[in-house]
Amino acid sequence: MTDLLSAHVRGLEDGSLDPTLAAMYGPEAVPAQRARYLSLLGRMGDWLGQGGATLVVAPGRTELGGNHTDHNLGVVLAAAVHFDCLAAARPNGGNTVRVRSRGFDGEIVVDLGDLAPRAGEEGSSTALVRGVAAGLAQRGRAIGGFDACVDGAVPMGAGLSSSAAFEVLIGRVFSELFNDGGVTPLELALTGRETENVHFGKPCGLMDQLSSAAQGILSIDFADPAAPVATEVDFDFGTTGYQLAVVDTGGSHADLTPDYAAIPEEMGRAARALGQDHARGLTVDQVLAHAGRVREAAGDRGVLRLIHFIEESDRAVEQTQVLRAGDMERFLKLVARSGDSSWRLLQNCISATDPLDQPIPLALTLTERFLCGRGACRIQGGGFAGTIQAYVPKERFAAYTAFMEDVFGPGAVMPLRVRKPGFERIGPGGEGTR
Repeated sequence: MTDLLSAHVRGLEDGSLDPTLAAMYGPEAVPAQRARYLSLLGRMGDWLGQGGATLVVAPGRTELGGNHTDHNLGVVLAAAVHFDCLAAARPNGGNTVRVRSRGFDGEIVVDLGDLAPRAGEEGSSTALVRGVAAGLAQRGRAIGGFDACVDGAVPMGAGLSSSAAFEVLIGRVFSELFNDGGVTPLELALTGRETENVHFGKPCGLMDQLSSAAQGILSIDFADPAAPVATEVDFDFGTTGYQLAVVDTGGSHADLTPDYAAIPEEMGRAARALGQDHARGLTVDQVLAHAGRVREAAGDRGVLRLIHFIEESDRAVEQTQVLRAGDMERFLKLVARSGDSSWRLLQNCISATDPLDQPIPLALTLTERFLCGRGACRIQGGGFAGTIQAYVPKERFAAYTAFMEDVFGPGAVMPLRVRKPGFERIGPGGEGTR
């Protein structure tokens, strides 16, 4: 077997990988990423010695539009980001997967002969590996034993989908090592969602996994949840004069499952009051004409959340259109409207379980006051705790960072770079492959 481990190391040391790293992370990040990759390959060599190595990556994601629309067959606009999970892997000739990850003690060990969900394994990385293997096997894909070193750089708890990135990463290792890279992004995404639902024990949609697997900016239509239609949107935020960022408010996601679960449940009850199983296809005029009926079936909040879904899904479609037209100012107005709708109609900025803890409204209010009408901000992802998203004029971004981190702590403000497609596997000479 070709000593690809050494070949990757040479590519990092002689600079031939630098253009790839610059395209993935930005030119200013090349030295730090070079050191990160070398550290990963060094740990791989220390553990397994020299030999073959396949280098794969899977990014986190940010939601640009369509807050809580996917679970009712709506439309979302999402983007993969430069924060990613990286793995160096090789087949081990057996039927066992072994994974070592930077920052975590011990080793994930999964016997591929036993892929059924295990009681007590919920919420663990082991459950994710087992679930991905099971999902790919059920789809007729080849699986086999491998050893992998992982470096996860997607911030956990920051609304950037670190778990989805890890699931896609493991799926991509199976794809590259045993399926000639032929597992499709949709297969990876569906496998990841099933893994979270069945093995990990977390209800989730498909947006996170599909955004990570396909990369780039995607408009995703969930009319058919088993086969959503993802369309790439060619747009470069780096040319707009605004810096896209998220702010981690430090709010805990613990005990928020009832808050998250209530949103699709209430939207569903409201839709059924109007004769549909899902909210897609309803109009605001229909809701207003029968508001009393909807209110009786789903409560006041159910009416408001149904109106949010209808307008937010339409807004995600319009956001896609204005990005394709290159109209950033119109896009920012839609971002602001999305944020207002999430706060006022969807009501996922404050948890009813702890109303005195309001880091999301505080972060949104501080950002609005700082921007003074330039840029925009909104809730990021599921809501109730975690992060907000902001578009800040580049010339004011350093001041914004200092202002917000004085409140929420060092490192709270994280600038984002959209990860373009084409970097699923990194060749030793620096080439990315799709």
